[in-house]
Amino acid sequence: MKKNLYFIPAVFFGVACLLNWAGRIWEPALASAVKPALLPLLAASVLAYAVEHPLDRKSLKLLVTAQLFGCAGDTFLLSDAFPLFAGGIASFLVGHLFYMKLFGSRSWKGMDWKGWAAGVAGVLVLVFLLVKVLKVQGALLVPMAVYGVVLLMLGFCALCGVIRCPRERGTWWIILCGALLFAFSDSLIAAGTFGVIDFALREFVIMFTYLIAQSLLAWGAVRLSVEAK
Repeated sequence: MKKNLYFIPAVFFGVACLLNWAGRIWEPALASAVKPALLPLLAASVLAYAVEHPLDRKSLKLLVTAQLFGCAGDTFLLSDAFPLFAGGIASFLVGHLFYMKLFGSRSWKGMDWKGWAAGVAGVLVLVFLLVKVLKVQGALLVPMAVYGVVLLMLGFCALCGVIRCPRERGTWWIILCGALLFAFSDSLIAAGTFGVIDFALREFVIMFTYLIAQSLLAWGAVRLSVEAK
């Protein structure tokens, strides 16, 4: 008999999210204290669900690995020191690569040149925005462009799933929403870093959209894994 024990870590994850969001508004120290536990609790929820439901093991490993790199990124970014900041960005970049491996094996497999041409066009638009809107220059341009391209490709991967996988279209919409929210959250970070956008609740909005994004990506990955059975 299934006991639905995955609800236990899921509840803890929900509480941790609420504490982090509250801390972003009223007490930054609370938000920082909770932040390293967020993604491990989400991963624990997925693993607990996998104990009672038939999930594809390869997909499960890719998903949990991406989440653990997200945890590393969250932890590194607790500090403003450049080496830790760079480590945080690198951790998220590697996490995105695992997400792309997880989702891309289905969504863009066998895609023709027209689809890839659209992807290249999107990359060129991204570089234009980095240079003209955020005015990124010098040593930061290349690493930010690389990270932005990977983030954009995650969204492109999900969009391909929406277009090319009609039987799983509802799940791919969930994944696409997660990818777009992730991009929105990271865009707010970049815009604030370069002084383009700043407002009172920016940190709250960043973490709110980021955690919803991670949750949607996890939910979408689990649904794909179940549908593959």
